[in-house]
Amino acid sequence: MKKIKCLLIDDEPPAVELLKKYASMIEQLEVVGTSHNALKAFDMLKDKEVDLIFLDIQMPILSGIDFVKTLKDPPAVIFTTAHREYALEGYELDVVDYLLKPIAFDRFLKAVDKYRNRITTLSSTSNFSKEAPKDDFIFFNVNKTNHKVFFKDILFVESLKDYVRIHTTEKKLVVKGNLSTCMKQLSDEQFIRIHRSYAIALQHIQSYNQSEVTIHTISLPVGMSYRDAFLKRIQK
Repeated sequence: MKKIKCLLIDDEPPAVELLKKYASMIEQLEVVGTSHNALKAFDMLKDKEVDLIFLDIQMPILSGIDFVKTLKDPPAVIFTTAHREYALEGYELDVVDYLLKPIAFDRFLKAVDKYRNRITTLSSTSNFSKEAPKDDFIFFNVNKTNHKVFFKDILFVESLKDYVRIHTTEKKLVVKGNLSTCMKQLSDEQFIRIHRSYAIALQHIQSYNQSEVTIHTISLPVGMSYRDAFLKRIQK
């Protein structure tokens, strides 16, 4: 069973400890980081693979709502707050759930189940096949039309929340699904994930260092949690 990688953000240490305790009681949850302010969380998201954020709304300097609005491709979010009046704005941001403090464990568990159901629904409606590639091309379904794309023409794949953007040498295709599902359809010999939001074609790398890769003049970040695997692979 794939772990759900969680980030806990709350300016009150007791609130973080309670969320950690609850998360430890659910085997599928893995806490990959905690933060007492949104600014620190920015850096953590750059370096860690995060599926789900438990995020307090009222925090100093930058509120949870403003934090989500600044993210280009945010992970799924469950808001935690003592103030009921923020619920409407939270749902307008397409958050998974809204937990009102003090948070009971059964309510926490219900929120996690909502996230699981969302992922299951997304996987079942994804426009990717569940089978591994057998040919040197793949068909991507865009607006009910299947587009044939050769693996050799794919430059990189970019995560867009519930969609992915396929960047090729000739065009860009936006396909419903997630990056993890898309990676299962691409050749392991030709592609590698370098960031929670990016996977690249090894043959199109023009230059690289420990923090970024250049693909056809486009610079992409290398996430810290992907760095060792990427450098080991590229140095072969």
